[in-house]
Amino acid sequence: MFYAGMALKLLIGLAALVIVTRILGKKHMSQVTPFDFVYALILGGMVEETIYHADHTIPQMIFSITVWGILIYTVEKLTQKVDWLRGPLKGSTQVLIKDGKISIKELERANLELEQLRSLLRQKDVFSLREVKYVFLETNGEISVLKYQKSSAVKEDGEEQEVEEIEPAILVVDEGKIHEHNLKAVEKDREWLMEGLKKEGITDIKDIYYAEWSASHGFFIKTYDHCISV
Repeated sequence: MFYAGMALKLLIGLAALVIVTRILGKKHMSQVTPFDFVYALILGGMVEETIYHADHTIPQMIFSITVWGILIYTVEKLTQKVDWLRGPLKGSTQVLIKDGKISIKELERANLELEQLRSLLRQKDVFSLREVKYVFLETNGEISVLKYQKSSAVKEDGEEQEVEEIEPAILVVDEGKIHEHNLKAVEKDREWLMEGLKKEGITDIKDIYYAEWSASHGFFIKTYDHCISV
């Protein structure tokens, strides 16, 4: 009877975890943030406690998983809608190298030594800092690298042509809301953004699903009319 009860708890626990995980959304392991790791760890702990303790019943397990799932789902939705909550709860992207210059302050914030950064770069097939224009530390602990473009490239006819340097694009509007943090990072303000959007024919910020801006290519805008809604 004991083993049958344990098997039933395992089955129900597995089903509950799968349901909660599906509701919270699909993510690859490489996309998991520290916040995601913590909630998954606690979910697993709830099931484990119920399986190995006879006084923990199946209804108690389902109740605790349900309440925890609702809490996490609420937090996920809040971080999508409320800008200032996203950073503290989910983390934010850090610029470790900007325009070829290493940010000592950001390295210290990330608790990274320079040699650790160089090790991460080597895993991206970058073996010298002189190749690097930008390095972003993503919320999942991975780095994204933008290298300097070669000064010239050879056409098929043998002639050389200049290669334009690419600047990283930043998200300035997200689901009809101005991304203040990103504007501040590139030393721009709301007035500059609104003026730039007017030149692109946009007068209402709420019409924009997302808008990117880069120093090399300017604005790239998609309104809700240009997105698939169903």
